[in-house]
Amino acid sequence: MGSLAGDWRDQFKQYNKNVRLFLLSSILVNIGMGIFMIIYNYYIRELGFNDQTNGSVIAMQATATAITLLPIGILSDRTGRKKIILIGTIFAGVSLFVRAMVGAESLLLSGAFMTGLFMAFIQVTAIPLLAENSTEKQRVHLFSFNFAVIMIANVIGNLLGGSLSDFFIFLFQVSELWSIRLTLLIGATFYIAAIIPITKIREERKIRTANVQKKSFRQLFQTNRKGLKIIMLFAVAQIIIGFGSGLVIPYLNLYFVDRFDASYTSVGLILSSGQLMTAIAMMIGPAVVKRLGEVRAVVLLQLMSIPFLLITAFTEQLWLAVFGFLFRQALMNAGNPIQMSLMMRSVDDSIKGLANSVGQAVFQLGWAVMGPVSTTIVLVYGAYNGYAIVFSITAGLYILGTTYFFLVFRHNKPTS
Repeated sequence: MGSLAGDWRDQFKQYNKNVRLFLLSSILVNIGMGIFMIIYNYYIRELGFNDQTNGSVIAMQATATAITLLPIGILSDRTGRKKIILIGTIFAGVSLFVRAMVGAESLLLSGAFMTGLFMAFIQVTAIPLLAENSTEKQRVHLFSFNFAVIMIANVIGNLLGGSLSDFFIFLFQVSELWSIRLTLLIGATFYIAAIIPITKIREERKIRTANVQKKSFRQLFQTNRKGLKIIMLFAVAQIIIGFGSGLVIPYLNLYFVDRFDASYTSVGLILSSGQLMTAIAMMIGPAVVKRLGEVRAVVLLQLMSIPFLLITAFTEQLWLAVFGFLFRQALMNAGNPIQMSLMMRSVDDSIKGLANSVGQAVFQLGWAVMGPVSTTIVLVYGAYNGYAIVFSITAGLYILGTTYFFLVFRHNKPTS
């Protein structure tokens, strides 16, 4: 364990100033989103809407992200990363302030669309920016560190989101609606504060060829056929996993409330613990890659998560549900930075943004399609059978997606 910590310390010292500034902005963004997402489903309920509205809001946000990722990925390849991230952070932050204050269903849906649209600017550009500010040998560690930072920031956000809403109720005697609204506004403030470190990033884009930015899309595709094939193969795996994820992940907070009558603070603590477990698993991920290689590491971690997902699906004991959730969360997500490293290594710099955008777009498409399906199943079959069904479907999709990933990429050479 000491040598593992030393390895990470040595890696961090090698990261340049742009990487460190981006990581700081990522912390602020994800604290904000951690606060917002832990409590926003409850906000919709407090406004008097049912969970089908919750499903529609999540689907709207995911749809906006899915349709935006591809063009923004291509645009970031041609114009640079910093500008895209800055625009996305400003307008996504504004959208969170708007969503915390409005109450009409049409405005909830419009605000969700705006958030999804501008969050795509950040999502699609972050990995290429990190890739361009690091060496190939640093990337598995850096991507794992970035994902771990996101998870830890979400831990802080989840804890704040759950506890602040209860705090405002008990200390200031405000209504549940206003306690949630105040908490959402605090989350939006954290998000918008990320603008400060982003403005200090100094982008020195790698010189590729004199006319890369002037190439037509058609020429770009013609000269990157092998890379585009790899992108499409990754996309199939991502859409299968995305369909499974979209059934359960956006509604985990509702699951713990509906099945076990947990308080907001308890749910915040549970979900933040899941993020913390994931951060630890991601830090260990590079060591697994050294022993097994990238592809086998991803497959092992994802398959190990399935039994824990099924425990969460069928248990009637809160402690067992938490146990299953924590290990599923950690193991399933620990492979994400490994996959990103493999993707960035496999494609040319000129299409790194495109590669990242396609993978994330199809994943978000899964959330957009399956969100309303999940809420409908739970509404029809109830808090026990409904969640058992959707969790079981997710397990099947995870097994299918992981098996496909192994069969397609098993001959990929691991990084040195």
